[in-house]
Amino acid sequence: MKIASIQLKVIEESKEKTLKHASRMIQKCQGADLILLPELWNIGFMSFDRYREEAETQEGPTLTLLRSFARELSCYFHTGSFVERRGGHFYNSSFLLNPKGEIIKNYKKIHLFTYQSQEAEILTPGTSVAVIATEFGHFGLASCYDLRFPELFRKMLDQGAEFFLISSAWPLSRLEHWLLLNRTRALENLSYLISSNCVGINRGIPFAGHSLVVDPMGQIIAGGNDEERIIWAEADREIVLKARTEFPALRDRFFKN
Repeated sequence: MKIASIQLKVIEESKEKTLKHASRMIQKCQGADLILLPELWNIGFMSFDRYREEAETQEGPTLTLLRSFARELSCYFHTGSFVERRGGHFYNSSFLLNPKGEIIKNYKKIHLFTYQSQEAEILTPGTSVAVIATEFGHFGLASCYDLRFPELFRKMLDQGAEFFLISSAWPLSRLEHWLLLNRTRALENLSYLISSNCVGINRGIPFAGHSLVVDPMGQIIAGGNDEERIIWAEADREIVLKARTEFPALRDRFFKN
């Protein structure tokens, strides 16, 4: 499986400009089997004043655009997340699209960030784990702060996850935490972890970038820096199966399911 993780720069001027810029980056991902985008990239995670006003339904411009790209590029597409309006609630929602542009999984962020953040004041947390089977393996979806909660990743593992797909807006001030948690969540679950993190500055807060592809033994096989770029890598489900067969940590768990 050929992966393209787009380490996207936050543009604060307008959503229209952001969508046009993202489109240019996506068009550079020809040949990818899986494309990923970061968390709340279309307005910026720290733009709390825009959450309600610029929330979208699933029929809105962001998801409509990305569905068209999934069809055009004939690839799986992790949309990153945007503020989704559903009824009277707002969610930090991400979607996995298949090569036909169909929504095959929706994940609503469970762990909303409360430290120097208004995310949890505005948004409603999700309650469901998101794992979906594809011809490349089982994908589990998570977002940013979720990385600090290993029990979520165990639940995804118990539902068959072999690849964790992470959209994020992780700040530069906690870069070392980011690097450690990406590798740890992969290693302890003998799974690939593929992340897409924002770069640039949003409301005065610089993002860390350093999007990663980590293999099931916790080794970084591809990664970014703090500049906008596309991280390319190859991943193979057979490597997950081999790691789990040769190293019995998951089989030796005392607490299961």
